[in-house]
Amino acid sequence: MYDHSSSFEHYGSIDWRQGKTKFEVGDTVYIYCTRPLMMLQYKCIVDKIDLDSSQIRDDKEYWIDQEEYLKSLDGKFMTLRLIEQISNNRMKLVNLKENGLKAAPQGPMKIKNETLQKYIDTYFTDNYQTDFFPETLKESETEYEGAKKTVIVNKYERSSKARENAVNYHGLNCKVCNLNFKKVYGEIGEDFIHIHHIVPINEIGKNYKIDYKKDLIPVCPNCHSMLHRKLNGKEPTIEELKLMMEK
Repeated sequence: MYDHSSSFEHYGSIDWRQGKTKFEVGDTVYIYCTRPLMMLQYKCIVDKIDLDSSQIRDDKEYWIDQEEYLKSLDGKFMTLRLIEQISNNRMKLVNLKENGLKAAPQGPMKIKNETLQKYIDTYFTDNYQTDFFPETLKESETEYEGAKKTVIVNKYERSSKARENAVNYHGLNCKVCNLNFKKVYGEIGEDFIHIHHIVPINEIGKNYKIDYKKDLIPVCPNCHSMLHRKLNGKEPTIEELKLMMEK
């Protein structure tokens, strides 16, 4: 099994086996997460195609089974650059099937159903977010208008190691207002917290590896939203937001 979540989180892209599907640079690729999520969660752009194992990033550390890692080095690869990561119930399998998807993706498939494409175009956004505030790449939509086709691929979702490490290190209290969901809401609030990237992924170097101690911080949804609102063209820091609350 491959830890896609951490790989995306650390580098902003992954090298994915092409299989028998024909891809072109500029294609849009949505990644479907299987059980337990069963939803579309990642939107990517194909940056490179037809790469061999000598041309891709060494991602051995993200493979749980090293034998599977060695097997994965056969064939051609493409580089998928992360554009947007969401958690939106409208992208769950049951809703996708109600809007044109015939069955859960078992491998790469082209979206040919116009109703399904329109539904995804409309609702693949965190304006309808459910579980967490995404740390997405803020790229211009118009930059990718020339994409030739849209493809859905599937993956097995694992909890991000970086997120888990951040929670273990920092705890579950909001670092701005000190809210702890379990203390306020009881059992339903256990282990719930948002994780904020202090420096957005799109502002760090391509090969930068996230340090969960200094780059990730737990915050409640309200404070997280405020951290992404701009004042005079600039998002506030944790300390600046604390000062705002004290006024």
